[in-house]
Amino acid sequence: MSNQYTNSKVQAKDFISGWAVAFIITGTGVSLPVLYLGAEVSLQAGTMRSLWAFGLATLVLTVMCAVTTIIGNRSRLSTYMILRFSFGEQGAKMLNFIIGVSLLGWFSVALELLAQAILDTSVETFGVTFPLWTVVVVTSVFITVTTIYGIKSIEKLANWAVPILLVFLMYVVWQSFQQPVISTSVWDYIPAKDRMSLFDATSALVGSSILLPILMADFSRFIYNDRQSLIAVLGVTVGFPLVLIISLITAVNANEVDIIQIMKSVNLVLPAFVLLFVSTWVTNATNLYSISLTFSTIHTTLGFRRMCVVSSIAGTILALFGFSEYLFDFLNILGVFTPAIAAIYVIDFFFVKHQQYDLDRIQAWNFKGLIAWAVASLITLLTYLEYFQLTHAYFIDSFLIAGVVYGVLCWLGKDI
Repeated sequence: MSNQYTNSKVQAKDFISGWAVAFIITGTGVSLPVLYLGAEVSLQAGTMRSLWAFGLATLVLTVMCAVTTIIGNRSRLSTYMILRFSFGEQGAKMLNFIIGVSLLGWFSVALELLAQAILDTSVETFGVTFPLWTVVVVTSVFITVTTIYGIKSIEKLANWAVPILLVFLMYVVWQSFQQPVISTSVWDYIPAKDRMSLFDATSALVGSSILLPILMADFSRFIYNDRQSLIAVLGVTVGFPLVLIISLITAVNANEVDIIQIMKSVNLVLPAFVLLFVSTWVTNATNLYSISLTFSTIHTTLGFRRMCVVSSIAGTILALFGFSEYLFDFLNILGVFTPAIAAIYVIDFFFVKHQQYDLDRIQAWNFKGLIAWAVASLITLLTYLEYFQLTHAYFIDSFLIAGVVYGVLCWLGKDI
């Protein structure tokens, strides 16, 4: 697709299958950050509690993605354009900044984990070590250059690497179950102390992918029809829990979060590293590409390549300061502030605009959307900090409050 239709509707000549998009979405999950998160949750929550968390998180994300994918498919517009209808042209830039910062956080986490995997593999395979910061910087430069000059080529590479990696990870799981004790120890695993609650585990998992419902329109606007766009959601419904379950089995079996150390336990360090390197490289290059496009809507004079370099430098600095240490806090904050964005544009599309967007009637500001987002974010922050409780799931609080407040504001009148 040479035309990305940034500010216009996608034309029929560029429509694609929902299965292709489902595969892309699955591929974004087969990367070091998701495997790391699944391993962390599994070791801290225990097997059965983790499986419940995987299921609940998948259900929440599936429902949200199913709704927003329909909006993208019927409007044929990008997320940025949809946000302009819900929040106004200037308001959309504010929300884009939040989305861009969130993606930047994921970029830094993936960069740090990839650099650590490179270092671990170097030590385990060749007995050679380097300062971690040098690996972070070199890896960042590599990702930045390929993002600027070769994003389409590495996406094609991912089309081959991701299914191979999935098959490989399943083989690792099979190898794990060849051990006589594994069939009982994995499923009965409970951490000895400081067990993560089901709510905390579910919240972290939802937070890890909460941007996907918001950005789903960027995918589904290219899909043939509603039915095909719902097929694309299978990338979440099937792909997300599949990767998490694989990470659970391998992590519990090895009692280890570090994927390279896990692969060491089954003597597969080098092939695992090569496949994980490719998948995480592609995912992070795509992250950087999205970050640069997002920030380019705010600062329009810098240009894509310069924005890419600036964004990479910012993400690298975060990685050098060990941003992954704050991964769970970061995911929780995403769960507070971002579900409201999706809720507002759902209400706006179905009940305010009645599924019809007029590109000639975009306001500079839509204060109803901004007020609804601010109110929902403030109340949700208070529930997150446990001043009081509503649904006891703050990401659901954020979504419901924003939808109700925006609906009421629009019902009260056209102008406020």
